[in-house]
This record gives sequence, structure tokens and C-alpha cells, in this order.
Amino acid sequence: MSGIRDIGVRVETPLPEDHSFGNVRPILHEVLHALERLADTGEPTTIDLRALPFGPGEEERLEEALGTGEVAIRMEALGESRIVECAFPGVWLITHYNSHEEIMARLIEIAEVPAIIRAESRDMRAGAASLRRRLEESGREHESTDAATPQPHNTTHETG
Repeated sequence: MSGIRDIGVRVETPLPEDHSFGNVRPILHEVLHALERLADTGEPTTIDLRALPFGPGEEERLEEALGTGEVAIRMEALGESRIVECAFPGVWLITHYNSHEEIMARLIEIAEVPAIIRAESRDMRAGAASLRRRLEESGREHESTDAATPQPHNTTHETG
């Protein structure tokens, strides 16, 4: 019969504070190739940063290397999402938070426009229907106001 003493135990030492997985440069190369592919073929690429191991400070070094561009977008939908254009047009750093402000997803998206902010056809149709209703309602309100207000008469005199 085996007992607890028969279970193999291995003690692992924690990674040192300055341990690096060396992912910053390879990710930047992946971004470079994806950006060239986007420019040549229009094919977008998404890199899931949460799926990659980072040592202390590596994510910050990656962000620093990507830089900041001219566009920053903040969205509210089941938590905050921040979409930041990097210093390289077509490269976007996207961070999704839950309602407790915990990071749920972190992506680099190489695309003309990040997919999350592109309007869907059905959303645009719903928007058009909503705008149509507003215009119709304001048109009815405008007509009732116009009927109660005397309108000036425009007369044209012809000289001959």
C-alpha cells in the first residue's frame, strides 16, 4: 500500500524579479509582418497578449515600443474598453475591462479600423430606423407649430 511518503514532490523556485521571457522583440516582428500584410492585402491580424507570457516590465516595454498615435477611444459595454492607436498607423492596442476594472482581454489589432468599433449592418439599419422615427416625430411637431403660427405671404412682382 502506498502512502503520502510515496508521492513525489518537487519544489520549484519562483522566477527572479527581472526574469524576461524575451517576447517583446518577437511580438514587434509579428506586428511588423502583420502591418506589411495589411498594407499589401488588407488582411487584419489580432495578437492576444493575454495568451503570451510576460516577465516583469515586459508588457510596459512593449507598450513603450509601440508608442501612442493620435486616436484614443473609450467605450462602455459590460465594462470599459480602451482602444488606442499606436505610433504606427493601423496598429491598435485594445484593453477590455470588466465591471470591476479587471483586465479581461488585451489585444494588438493590426487593422485599418479595429473590429470592435466598426458598425454592423444590422446596427446601422436600426440607427437609420431610429433617425427616421425622430424625423417623422419632429416633422409632426413642426407641422403643428407651423399651423398655429401665421406664415408671411411672399408675393412676387414682375416688371416688364
